[in-house]
Amino acid sequence: MYWRGSGSDYTEQTVKLAVQRWQKDGGLIVAASNTGETIDVLLQAGAQPERIVCVTHMVGFREPGHDEMPADVRQRLENAGVEVLTTTHALAGVDRALRFQFGGIQPPEIMANALRMLGHGVKVCVEIGIMALDAGMAPYGETIIALGGSGRGADTAVVMTPAHSNAVFETKIHEILCKPAQW
Repeated sequence: MYWRGSGSDYTEQTVKLAVQRWQKDGGLIVAASNTGETIDVLLQAGAQPERIVCVTHMVGFREPGHDEMPADVRQRLENAGVEVLTTTHALAGVDRALRFQFGGIQPPEIMANALRMLGHGVKVCVEIGIMALDAGMAPYGETIIALGGSGRGADTAVVMTPAHSNAVFETKIHEILCKPAQW
């Protein structure tokens, strides 16, 4: 499915497609969310909380020391059974600091920009799948459904098998369930 736009206007439709696929195949849903809103939509659509990993921005992403997910939202999601992961971004950690400090671009950011050619949400899906696997929250060698977006909300869903960051090129994107069309 290709959306005519991007962003949170497509969250409900993206979640519907992802949950339909999850109901067919099972497994884990890994979703990007800093506010918990996408996770709430997943839960309302019938996804089981213990089969969801919510991946947030790292602390300090927007401003030093700041966690974008409010503590009460994190607690509510965790109390419901959703695992919440806040950690360094797989494709934008220390390498980004080198770019900011010295200029140039490092290999992980080249990879991120190459993935963005398929859409920002595809890049997010690959990145959060890797992050969840590296954190031990996704099972090694198993297919997951990942949801990402282009800013706020979810507008992209992929079926993928993530690899650990130290074997990133073993990551496989099996299907793109939906994403914004790029003109």
